[in-house]
Amino acid sequence: MFLKCSTRRKDGKEHRSWSIVESRRLGRSVVQRHMLYLGEINDSQRAAWQKSIEIFDEQDGRVRQCALFPEDRTPPAGDTSAMQVRLDGLQLCRPRTWGACWLGDQLWRELQLDTFFAPRLGRSREGTDWEKELRLLTLYRLLSPGSEWRLHRHWFGATALADLLGVDERAAQADTLYRGLDGLLAHKDALFAHLRGRWSDLFGAKFEVLLYDLTSTYFECDVPEHESDPRRFGYSRDRRGDCVQVIVALVVTPEGLPLAYEMLPGNTADKTTLRDMLQLIQKRYGRAERIWVMDRGIPTEAVLEELRRGDPKVCYLVGTPKGRLTKLEK
Repeated sequence: MFLKCSTRRKDGKEHRSWSIVESRRLGRSVVQRHMLYLGEINDSQRAAWQKSIEIFDEQDGRVRQCALFPEDRTPPAGDTSAMQVRLDGLQLCRPRTWGACWLGDQLWRELQLDTFFAPRLGRSREGTDWEKELRLLTLYRLLSPGSEWRLHRHWFGATALADLLGVDERAAQADTLYRGLDGLLAHKDALFAHLRGRWSDLFGAKFEVLLYDLTSTYFECDVPEHESDPRRFGYSRDRRGDCVQVIVALVVTPEGLPLAYEMLPGNTADKTTLRDMLQLIQKRYGRAERIWVMDRGIPTEAVLEELRRGDPKVCYLVGTPKGRLTKLEK
């Protein structure tokens, strides 16, 4: 075990946090497992922890493994590594979640995402199976949403995914997790086409009615300098006008199955997004008579006129603008 320092910058200041980390050799590589998070500590506290760790590691100057025997059994004579224990005094520690992980893994296989991603993502030169890495990240989002850092430090070790997926702690290393989604964007269209077929087969899903809406998510960070970065100031649904944000446009079926999504710059106006989303759905799933359901702030009169004149025409259900309600009431 040793002390590991992590450095990050926030509001122009450098923050240093410390953790107690254990190194373990798995095959040809060495991975790190976080034992205890210490936070931001001063030099005297760091020295005290360092001394404690050195004392823990210095038993006989080497690492030993002990064989445990119940109290009523005598260990082999001369075996100095044997130790007798009282079974009634044992406690269950670090229980692992299994059922939810198994169910999520079965759903992944029923959707045939393992056979879809395995040939497309492949393996790294170090032997990382990127399909299993993606499965791990997806199950984490499904069962216990949080950061990759939390998955690395805590969640993976508290579940049975290592056994279910046939992986070890190398799959939950922070650097590997951060790279786990890098190769997905190139397969976005193929993935939606695959899921549409599976949803039709498994659930008998229909796609004549589409629900379209937008949401946003904000970032507590400095304004990005690069012009291509979509994080921009805009109308904040979260009432965080002080933070940059991105807009997420989503098309789903009435059952909640997503057919398409797009991430847009944070200063995008809702009424400018519908035309592009219509073209995306037609390109991905072909031209068909569909009914679009959306909020009153999304379409403009010009776009609605295009929908009525289209071939085939596109039906829609949309709320009446508030400015016209009085006129219609009369």
